[in-house]
Amino acid sequence: MATITLKGNPVETVGDLPALASQAADFSLVKTDLSEVHLADYAGSRLVLNIFPSVDTPTCAMSVRQFNQQAAALDNTQVLCVSADLPFALARFCGAEGIDKVVGVSCFRSDFGQAYGVTIKTGPLAGLLSRAVVVIDEKGKVVYTQQVAEIADEPDYQSALAALA
Repeated sequence: MATITLKGNPVETVGDLPALASQAADFSLVKTDLSEVHLADYAGSRLVLNIFPSVDTPTCAMSVRQFNQQAAALDNTQVLCVSADLPFALARFCGAEGIDKVVGVSCFRSDFGQAYGVTIKTGPLAGLLSRAVVVIDEKGKVVYTQQVAEIADEPDYQSALAALA
């Protein structure tokens, strides 16, 4: 498990992020149109998983905006913005913000948080996902991870995207 903080107070996740060079775990996530996506749907493409607690918080919303801005310049790369928000909330946010370069997906009916070690286990956000980034190459190998130490902080966008170079 990882120990992170929420406004300086320690909270724990159910596990750790996937190891570098490991095969990414399969997942089933729900898009805003209620269709399911799986890791296999992105075979041959690079994948950035922008993982966060809820799009209805300022830092989470900023991470979606930042990855949306930068995703347009990425070749052979998809960005999935993953949270436990319902697909309807993700659709509302993305529509209102003009988010069209990333895909909002929900883990509300999957074990994604367990498989990737990002479900928050303790504290007031227990049951939601921690703030993390996982980058997967076109062969399905994990090439970058960041478990953001303070949930209220943004991820390191530059390092995540540099892993794709």
